[in-house]
Amino acid sequence: MWNYNEKVMDHFLHPRNVGEVENPDGIGEVGNVSCGDALKLTFKLDENGRIADARFKTFGCASAIASSSALTELIKGMTIEEALKVTNRDIVKLLGELPEEKLHCSVMGMEALQAAIANYRGETPEEAAAEAEDQEGKLVCKCFGVTDKKILRVARDNNLHRAEEITHYCKAGGACGACLEEIQQLLDDLWKQEKVQAPAETAFSALTPVRQIMKLQQALEERVNPLLARDGGGAELVDYRDGVVSLKLTGHCAGCPGAAATLEQLVATELSNAVGQPLQVQSVR
Repeated sequence: MWNYNEKVMDHFLHPRNVGEVENPDGIGEVGNVSCGDALKLTFKLDENGRIADARFKTFGCASAIASSSALTELIKGMTIEEALKVTNRDIVKLLGELPEEKLHCSVMGMEALQAAIANYRGETPEEAAAEAEDQEGKLVCKCFGVTDKKILRVARDNNLHRAEEITHYCKAGGACGACLEEIQQLLDDLWKQEKVQAPAETAFSALTPVRQIMKLQQALEERVNPLLARDGGGAELVDYRDGVVSLKLTGHCAGCPGAAATLEQLVATELSNAVGQPLQVQSVR
């Protein structure tokens, strides 16, 4: 029997937000009942673009139920941009801990969230980890239907270097074990390649939409908002599409007569320098 802490047991025995949101804005489904775990996540936004309600249905063990319950509690009140930053590590942190062999349940929660956000945005980014996309790669683990693409993605996201760690995070190799050697070879090749390519940064335009949003959010927090804060202002990222960054100005910047000049001369310049390509910036309410 697994050794669960009190918080995990509480979310398992008294799961929060079970069910489906009526007329959801986003729907994410991951996993497969035949493999032992499946999760459906739905959410709805309020008039301010924040997650007002999130609910789940899951087929799985105590860790799957607890992780799904914790996830819905975690993302309530978040904007889409904030929710995009949620990882399986955040779910585990909220629960306190999970047995190493059950970490794949937190990964499933993260994947369901990313798939639901992708559904809301009408996109299918690689980070959404939708099952259809993971299945495009070469099938490595026949027992659990895990492809090389999914193994490599999970390894990158969680800095995994051993085949046994991959098993804990996505089950690959956890049944007959025949693919463990191939998984280890994938990992060895991955980290050799990452080490060689480390000095070269991927071009912003080549990133997926999710990674672009994350890079812009980082630039705002580290480069733009410290400058705007000097005059009591700030900016929040609302959206990014086709080279245009939509921001909501806050504090003294909101309604300031010089806001347009600040956006064009300061904010656009800082963001463009941060991502390495010209960007347009617009203010939205």
